[in-house]
Amino acid sequence: MKFGITQTFDCSYLPDRKEQLLVYAEQSSQQALRYGQLIQVGFRRSGEQIYRPHCPQCTACQSIRIPVDEFVASRSQKRILKRNASFRTQMVTTPSRDYYPLYEQYICARHTEGSMYPPNKTQFEHFILCEWQGPAYIEAYDGDKLIAVAVTDVIDNGTGHRALSALYTFFDPNYASASLGTWMIMMQAHHAKLQNREYLYLGYYVAGSQKMSYKQQFFPFEQFNGNKWQRFCKKPA
Repeated sequence: MKFGITQTFDCSYLPDRKEQLLVYAEQSSQQALRYGQLIQVGFRRSGEQIYRPHCPQCTACQSIRIPVDEFVASRSQKRILKRNASFRTQMVTTPSRDYYPLYEQYICARHTEGSMYPPNKTQFEHFILCEWQGPAYIEAYDGDKLIAVAVTDVIDNGTGHRALSALYTFFDPNYASASLGTWMIMMQAHHAKLQNREYLYLGYYVAGSQKMSYKQQFFPFEQFNGNKWQRFCKKPA
């Protein structure tokens, strides 16, 4: 496999830090297969790019995944499941025209300080879509109203490693009391289990970033550290 290293740029998560990426640099008909292999060693997808943080003086970004057969909801997560029991979810492979208005509403209400603001449809599609592997979409409904979408990659590496990878979730900000961010992670784990998939990948946990702390709230979880997966059954010290 061929890889390239980007120039350094300002870190998106930690102030006064610089970020650098290791990028998979090949283009072939086996791209989806390679992605399924590379995700097992800490890589992730954004648009067409498969990458992993490669910062010489920082290892704060670590890939994290949930073994879905072993996941046990905490007491607070069980309360969320009970509170949202009237909602329904479905997994589809064709995006709806209703997604972008919901995404725009979400970004404008929740992420005005981030790089995705102000939202636009071209940026949305560039981030989400991928020619060599179309994502799946887990839709959540309150009655007939679309209230959340989890964009999710379906991982099959050709050697039996079957997983889902949570790419991005956006939801109706008027449902803040429903804790839809947490609930949609549990729904992705639920759909992974229904499909006999072993893991739900959650992207990167960033030590020192408060907005990434939620990823260590689903037990047990595994974290890629020192080129191996480490199991945590309770919150790390």
